[in-house]
Amino acid sequence: MDSPAFDLAFEPAYGQAVPVVSGVERVTVKNPGPFTFFGTNSYIVGSSSVAVIDPGPEDEAHFQALMATLAGRAVTHIFVSHTHRDHSPLARRLQAATGAVTVGQGPHRPARPLREGEINPFAESSDISFVPDITIGDGETLSGDGWSLRAVLTPGHTANHAAFALEGRDILFSGDHVMAWSTSIVAPPDGSMADYMESLDRLIAREDRLLLPGHGGPVTEPSTFLKALKAHRLRRELAVLARVRAGDTEIAEMVKVIYRDTDPTLHGAAALSVLAHIESLMERGEIAADGPPSLAATYRLL
Repeated sequence: MDSPAFDLAFEPAYGQAVPVVSGVERVTVKNPGPFTFFGTNSYIVGSSSVAVIDPGPEDEAHFQALMATLAGRAVTHIFVSHTHRDHSPLARRLQAATGAVTVGQGPHRPARPLREGEINPFAESSDISFVPDITIGDGETLSGDGWSLRAVLTPGHTANHAAFALEGRDILFSGDHVMAWSTSIVAPPDGSMADYMESLDRLIAREDRLLLPGHGGPVTEPSTFLKALKAHRLRRELAVLARVRAGDTEIAEMVKVIYRDTDPTLHGAAALSVLAHIESLMERGEIAADGPPSLAATYRLL
């Protein structure tokens, strides 16, 4: 299986509402970065009465752009895919301005408890104050004027990550779980590689025709892309095993080889991804550590 055909072509059109498909508009926040690409996508679903998906960070220009786009329309629901600060914080202002109810899988939480002495490297990226008015369960549906969104829980990137399926359209708002421009970071303790892979399998089984992600442009051939993405992750796992087999005992050593063609400024994130793979491999009894898995632990084959 070839590597995923990542698509870097994207025009953010900051401050403007971009029609994506019938009944769906996109407004992109001007918060570009190594993890956000050109910025966070907020989606508006519906016509006279709408839902907003992922309102984004606390950003004045984006708030004004959303309000201008929403003028004259009732906003009934604000859906949040997950509680990272580039996705959920603006929900509070948007709710105050529109009276909409907020919807999400639940408050922010790690995929596993912090271990003794462990520091969550993405703690400052988490919006721990967001608590949805409606905690939506897997498969549950909320509807409005001409739209219906079904929750598809996809933990992995975060424990509370949810995608939302636009019923009757074979369209899925995939948040940060699947993006056309890059793989998603999976960083313990917030993220779990085992959960992420299970969630990928869920999406592969769905056979949607279009994915609309939290950053960048759409995934237009989901079946092919998702299978390639899964194969890519499995190759990374095999690469980790190969480095342990070759005698690398520390994650820093593995990263230098596995990610030798990656910008060194991203090696910190790469190390967390390797740790996520290691935790999954340890759960399956394939490798062992000198203690709990961590960035500083030493590893060996079982």
